[in-house]
Amino acid sequence: MEGRVRQATWMTWAEAARPRTLPAAISPVLVATALALRDGGFDAPAALACLVFALLIQIGTNFANDYYDFIKGADTAERVGPRRAVAAGLVSPASMKRAMIGVFAVAFFAGLTLLSYGGWPLLIIGVASIICGIAYTGGPYPLGYNGLGDVFVFIFFGLVAVGTTYFVQTGQIWGEVLLIGAGIGALATNILVVNNYRDADTDVKAGKRTLVVRFGRRFARWQFACGHILASATVLLVGLHGWRPQVTAAFFLTTAGLGIWQTRRLARAKTPAELIELLGQTGAYLAFYALLLSAGILYGE
Repeated sequence: MEGRVRQATWMTWAEAARPRTLPAAISPVLVATALALRDGGFDAPAALACLVFALLIQIGTNFANDYYDFIKGADTAERVGPRRAVAAGLVSPASMKRAMIGVFAVAFFAGLTLLSYGGWPLLIIGVASIICGIAYTGGPYPLGYNGLGDVFVFIFFGLVAVGTTYFVQTGQIWGEVLLIGAGIGALATNILVVNNYRDADTDVKAGKRTLVVRFGRRFARWQFACGHILASATVLLVGLHGWRPQVTAAFFLTTAGLGIWQTRRLARAKTPAELIELLGQTGAYLAFYALLLSAGILYGE
């Protein structure tokens, strides 16, 4: 019996970490490291530290969401998405808050190992990442409750994550890095779009004014499509400036085709189950996109 309880506890925490969202943390580090390797600046310890930091920020943010959404009444019995640990009574609010603080603390100390690569600007970025992770659903002006969650994800899981990972390995940053960061950030934001699209009705009742709530589901479908357009355009622009033409064409057509397919799935989704499935596919596509882009960076020339 004791073994079963221990196993269930670990499974509960693993579920609370929301594995479907973790590609948003892994993908920017993967692509930026491929860029650094291509440019002769690969540094394994720095890349690993960036990966650990990114994963911990993502998990800490997920724990914060679990805690603050329950406290603010956004997670109720009416919610149709995957269960939340606190709302389901699997973890007490106090335990989730301690876990959130613990994960962010470990992330902070992991980030300190990068200071030797870039100095105090990296400390500012690290602290800002933690503050925004908490402020996503907590604090006096929670980003996710005021339509700014999409901006947070695009910036921190796109531009910042790719740019910082590349910078700590090469000591520089330039236009192509930020362009790729925008492509990654667009697809990471699409994960949030699907999540908020599914939860729009309960978010209205909880006073959570996401972009879907503010502007409607039609706007969300256009936002989702634009995210895919930006991601595919990134592949095309990067490819035209260094890849073999056949590689550029194949990769662009692949990403564009998958983007159209996912956009049509969102438009046709009628049930929460369909949106939950699409949420997983959106995260999986981000991981695939990062692998494809990394392959092009390393072997497309």
